[in-house]
Amino acid sequence: MCGILAIVGRSDVGAALYDGLTVLQHRGQDAAGIATVDGARVHLHKANGLVKDVFNTEHMSRLRGRIGIAHCRYPTAGSEGADEAQPFWVNSPFGIALGHNGNLVNTNLLRKELFEQDRRHINTGSDSEVLLNVFAHEMQNSGSLRATAEDAFRAVSAVHARCIGGYAVVTLVLGLGVVAFRDVHGIRPLVLGRRDSDDGVEWALASESVALDLLGFKRERDVRPGEGMIITEQGELLSQQCAEPKQHAPCIFEYVYLARPDSMMEDVSVYKARLRMGEKLAQKILHLRPDHDIEAVIPIPDTSRTAALALAQTLDVKYREGFVKNRYVGRTFIMPGQSERVKSVRRKLNAIELEFRNKCVLLVDDSIVRGTTSRQIIQMAREAGARKVYLASAAPPVRHPNVYGIDMPSAEEFVAHDRSEQEIEQLIGADWLIYQELDDLIWSVSEGNDDLNHFDTSCFSGEYITGIPTGYFEDLARARADHAKAARRVSKG
Repeated sequence: MCGILAIVGRSDVGAALYDGLTVLQHRGQDAAGIATVDGARVHLHKANGLVKDVFNTEHMSRLRGRIGIAHCRYPTAGSEGADEAQPFWVNSPFGIALGHNGNLVNTNLLRKELFEQDRRHINTGSDSEVLLNVFAHEMQNSGSLRATAEDAFRAVSAVHARCIGGYAVVTLVLGLGVVAFRDVHGIRPLVLGRRDSDDGVEWALASESVALDLLGFKRERDVRPGEGMIITEQGELLSQQCAEPKQHAPCIFEYVYLARPDSMMEDVSVYKARLRMGEKLAQKILHLRPDHDIEAVIPIPDTSRTAALALAQTLDVKYREGFVKNRYVGRTFIMPGQSERVKSVRRKLNAIELEFRNKCVLLVDDSIVRGTTSRQIIQMAREAGARKVYLASAAPPVRHPNVYGIDMPSAEEFVAHDRSEQEIEQLIGADWLIYQELDDLIWSVSEGNDDLNHFDTSCFSGEYITGIPTGYFEDLARARADHAKAARRVSKG
């Protein structure tokens, strides 16, 4: 869950890349970076921290050039240090910088191949550096003195053949321009935008359309699964299908939690999809308890607001804001350790007692992962005077790791792991727990686009569309455990 952005403009793009990253900040608050091309020179600055803290006036003055890429990162297993901030850079061949959103599941095999066959050294624990070196090696195989579009398309085809997982990628290739591509299933998002200026056409690529909106680019279309796209230094747009078409399966968790509601993904409004999620949840409640005693529907801010509003309207129950959010505390889901998540909840939310006192309230959340946050929020509602506290999740139970770019914990840390819904209900202290049905979630998103009929639902269903190498889950569990992350942070100072 990272944010990526690329611009090929008619004037310096550094400031636009900075602005675009600020509206993608929700996708990653751990590190940020920008790389620009000025003639034959690449300017690069990156560091840990929020976008506003990573860049100052001096940094921005150095990021000259009318072509650039940008990245904001949230910490995935093994990639929490400053060395893993992106974009990554290699000087051979040509000079290539890369920003990546997603995760490869065959990283260990690729590392071995890169060392033994390609004679390339990987310096970090990031799969993004692995992906960059695969792409760079395939570009080098062309033997050309200057990068050509044909070389880039062949390299993208080779990346698709070698790399397994979910990925959306933007690269700078000196002498050519921006090269972008998406995995063969289109798991991770990437959208193309166009802006007409007095000097000619300008292009942008972003993880979410909100970045295009801010910068005045018109959303053209999503980059297709397996497609390679080149925007040359002269502003020419080239595209080519670089892999055999496979089942299109965008990540459904983008619509549940990750994306901003004002984004369009796969021609589906995230806002409208969340409204439909709320309607379906309400229908389930009416089916299970037509004589329910819910007096108020209260969202757990912010992502669940849209679903909660539709749910309340369908139930014909009052919608109320019962929690005030401290906007200077980051998203709990993407905090690196359980102890930090636990401490953050009460710093992040405060209950409005009047909305809870002597009432039966239905709290609505986008999803329930570990359950620790849910348990604390339910307790806060009780302390504020609620008579009964119900909890509804806009997503089904999360029972399996997401391996395509969302750093969910190992399965044993999920509250739904090996537990029934009744057992979860007791564990988090709810009087009633209602989960979304997976079929209803799929309908809520696919209703916005008749061409969408399949999604990556792996964290709910345990079905992994790419296949998973032997031993991968065991390695992942060790890397994603909170104690392992804490040890890495200590070792990196």
